[in-house]
Formats: sequence, C-alpha cells, structure tokens
Amino acid sequence: MAKLWFKFQRYFRRKPVRFFTFLVLYLTAGSLVFLHSGFVGQPAVSQNQANPAAGAPVEGAELPFLGDLNLGRAFRDTGETSSIARRYGPWFKGKDGNERAKLVDYGGAWSRALKGRVIREKEEERAKYIGCYLDDTQSRALRGVSFFDYKKMTVFRCQDNCAERGYLYAGLEFGAECYCGHKIQATNVSEAECDMDCKGERGSVCGGANRLSVYRLQLAQESARRYGSAVFRGCFRRPDNLSLALPVTAAMPNMSVDKCVDLCTEKEYPLAALAGTACHCGFPTTRFPLHEREDEQLCAQKCSAEEFESCGTPSYFIVYQTQVQDNRCMDRRFLPAKSKQLIALASFPGAGNTWARHLIELATGFYTGSYYFDGSLYNKGFKGERDHWRSGRTICIKTHESGQKEIEAFDAAILLIRNPYKALMAEFNRKYGGHIGFAAHAHWKGKEWPEFVRNYAPWWATHTLDWLKFGKKVLVVHFEDLKQDLFVQLGRMVGLLGVAVREDRLLCVESQKDGNFKRSGLRKLEYDPYTADMQKTISAYIKTVDAALKGRNLTGVPDDYYPR
Repeated sequence: MAKLWFKFQRYFRRKPVRFFTFLVLYLTAGSLVFLHSGFVGQPAVSQNQANPAAGAPVEGAELPFLGDLNLGRAFRDTGETSSIARRYGPWFKGKDGNERAKLVDYGGAWSRALKGRVIREKEEERAKYIGCYLDDTQSRALRGVSFFDYKKMTVFRCQDNCAERGYLYAGLEFGAECYCGHKIQATNVSEAECDMDCKGERGSVCGGANRLSVYRLQLAQESARRYGSAVFRGCFRRPDNLSLALPVTAAMPNMSVDKCVDLCTEKEYPLAALAGTACHCGFPTTRFPLHEREDEQLCAQKCSAEEFESCGTPSYFIVYQTQVQDNRCMDRRFLPAKSKQLIALASFPGAGNTWARHLIELATGFYTGSYYFDGSLYNKGFKGERDHWRSGRTICIKTHESGQKEIEAFDAAILLIRNPYKALMAEFNRKYGGHIGFAAHAHWKGKEWPEFVRNYAPWWATHTLDWLKFGKKVLVVHFEDLKQDLFVQLGRMVGLLGVAVREDRLLCVESQKDGNFKRSGLRKLEYDPYTADMQKTISAYIKTVDAALKGRNLTGVPDDYYPR
C-alpha cells in the first residue's frame, strides 16, 4: 500500500499541471452537485403567480402573498410513486423509536398494563379501549379478518386495519397479531394478563398469550360498516314492485347476514336485502335506488340465527353490498369520432381528480385523457393516459395547470375544488407515498412539510382564481358535495360533457364509486400537522376564493373549510 502511495505522489510531482487539473475538476464536480441539490424541486414563477392579485375575480379583493411556485406546463412531477405491496394494503408506519412514549419501566406485568393505559388515552379519538379478553385458538373471540406482523405491529396499525374493513372491534394478541370482528365472543379477564409490548411500539400493550387487548372503533361514517366482506348500506323501505326490483328471493327460516350475503354472492348480485325470514338479491335500480334511508330502528328485528345482528322486517329491509362487481357500468372505450371541443377536468393536485376521472369513465363509458402522462394510472386502467391531450379521443382531460394560455386552450371545464387542508395533505401523501400510499413520519416532521405548504398553499388559491377568470365555460364542483351527493353532482358533470346517461348507470357508479385510488381507514396522522401560522395563511386564501365564487353568483366554499 505504501509503495502504491509513493508512486502516486511521484506521478503528480513530475506533472504538477495534472495535479491542479485533477483538483479543479474535483472541486467543479462538487460544486455542481451542491447547486443541483439546491435547485431540484424549486419551482419557477409564472407571470400569473408573480402578480396573483391581478387575476382576482372580485374587484377590490386582495390575495395574500402567494409565494414562489410554478403553475405552468412544467408540472410533471409524479412524486415518489414507489409503493410497498402488502397483503393487507398500505399501512401507515408506526412512530419511530425516537418519538415513542418514554415511560419508566418499573417491571412486572401489572406495570406494563399501566403503561398501556397511558398510550390508550391517546387512542380515544379513533378507538375506545374496552378491556383484556380471553382468546381461544379453536374458537376466536373476534372472528373477522386477521393479520400478523412480528416486527412492526402497533395498536394504531391494527385499529386502522379493522376500521378500513368496517369492523366494530380490533384486538391485539401476542404482541404481533391483529384480529377484527363485529362482536366479542369471549369473557373479560384481568388487565394484568395482557402483558406483552407491541413488536413495533414499545410501551404500548398488544395483548398477551391467548389474551386480546380489545378496542371498540369509533367509525366516522355509518356507511363504512361491514359484515365481513359485505358493506352495510342501511335500512330501506320495501320497494313497490318487489319481484322486479329484487328478482331473486329465498325463504330463510334461520336467517343470518352470512347466509343472505352468501346466497346473493353465489347468484352474482351486488345487493343482499334481509327481510326477516326472506333474503332478496338484485341490483340498485330506479325501482330500488338506495337513496332514501330509513331509521334503523324500523329494521331492528334480530336475526333468528344471529343474536347480535338485525335482519330487517317484511316492510323494511336491511341491505348489504356484496363483493360481486356491478358490471353494468364497467365497459369503457375511446370516443367513436374525434371530439370538436376540449373539456378540462381541472383541479389543484390532491383535490380528487383521479377519483373524478374514475366516476366519469364509469358514468359515460368513455376514457378520460390527461395533460400529463402517469404510467401507474395507465397500468390501473386509465387507457386515455397515453393519448396526447389534444387527440380528441377522450371525454375530458385532466389538468392541474392554471396559467392563462393553458386555460384558454380548453373550450369548457369542470373545476373541482377541495378543502385546502385536506387537498394539501392528500397531495403530500401522493408525492411521498404514491397514489394510495402515505408519506413517512419523517417527512411530516422534517423540513419537507413546511416547505411544501409554503409553496403549494398559495397555488390552491391562484388555481381557482385563474380558472374563474380565464375559463370559457366553467362548472364548479366541490369535492365535498360530490362525496355527499354523488348522484346529483355526477349528473351535473356528465351534463356538461354532453353525454346522455341512463339513471341505472349512475346508480351502478354509486356502487363502484371508490375505485383503486382511495386512501381508506382511520386518519393516518396522530396530530394536526398545520401550525397556527399555516392556518392563518390558509384561512386568508379560503376567504379570497370564497369571495371570488360568490362574486360570480356561485355557491361559496363549504362551511367546513373554516374555522379550523
């Protein structure tokens, strides 16, 4: 080694020019790397952004400083779209070791149970701890789905897993096993018997040997309730013409939810309606649209073969949606003739554009296009993704652009607006976790999140203001209204597209509305990522957009946008 070093020194002593040339190249390369790292992802400023108030649609409305950001054609960043394929879907990673609760270890099973209670107090928002229960491998206490993770199991992950599938209870066992169910079929035992730490979260109790730490989940929406793989739709009045509305009927003296759902699944129907001792199967149609839900007390007749579930009555049906796909709205194709007009589906990133495309394709039967190209969307079935946006073969074109030139290229537009607090978080998750993934905890806690809000929050405002000012024929749709009343809002969107759609097809869309790009489950963050300064700034943008909408005699932003 010493001999080699000596030869190296002698080589440069004889040729000092070579040494200095080598040194200059080395320093130049280092400088380029440093400059590149400083400019990557730093957007430029378009003319519209440089003076956003000039595009304000309300006279006298002054938009707060909107920062430096790029709203032009250069928006092509698909983010870090690598996703981790897991058997049970994309799970939010638990807290890393540096941020876990630091609790004094007094030793003993009872002290571990006490430590678990401290953690449980933080879980009250999404779930309520109800106790430690006996679990038998031959007869499980919770008999829904289950999954194991012997390295990263946490209480939150188990709760999220069960809530995503609509179960009422989540139980953890042996530090690494998660069980879900609609009822607990076991006896309560002493808290000291649940004495094992979670494998992915020290200081948090995850049951014990044949012992379950059980939580009752606080589901945000009743429509999220499930029974196994079947989705609970609600209590509905018996349709007028039963045989036409629900063509398959079977008498079931020992009625249970399982039996009726299994029958309708076997017959390949997406709806299972329980009517006391009769099971009916069918599709959502104009005769049975599932739009007018009744009080569940009208359906509160217990199943003869299932003590804890309701099976409806002859006059009021309990309805579940099976796993059978409703194929009446699944056919899609390109337009048979080139379209004479270009219609934009415009939105700020994270406002639900991909979901809206999914709905439009199902409702119209035609592919949607895109101003960009995203291979992951193409692979998921959005075949219009590969067409040039001016091809005229697609029913509408996705775009996030907001410059005057880009907007005026379209003949009409559906402008989708979403609560900025939700949209920013959704886009941040997409950028760092893919279309259905989640940003890592380190991204939320690091410099990425504040920088992201600083650049993207003003864009949320300028995007809407620019489309209102420069758009030729703009239909405003609020994301929240689309979720709440999909049938009506989607009908408005399809009307602008100039496609006649049967009501039965829209009802089919309702039953297939989620698609492949839905982040489901409980809230993925255990804290509010918005600081007081962020909230103050975003609230000013909301007020500006609200005034702009009302200035054009449109409905202002929904009430839940603020106060925060």
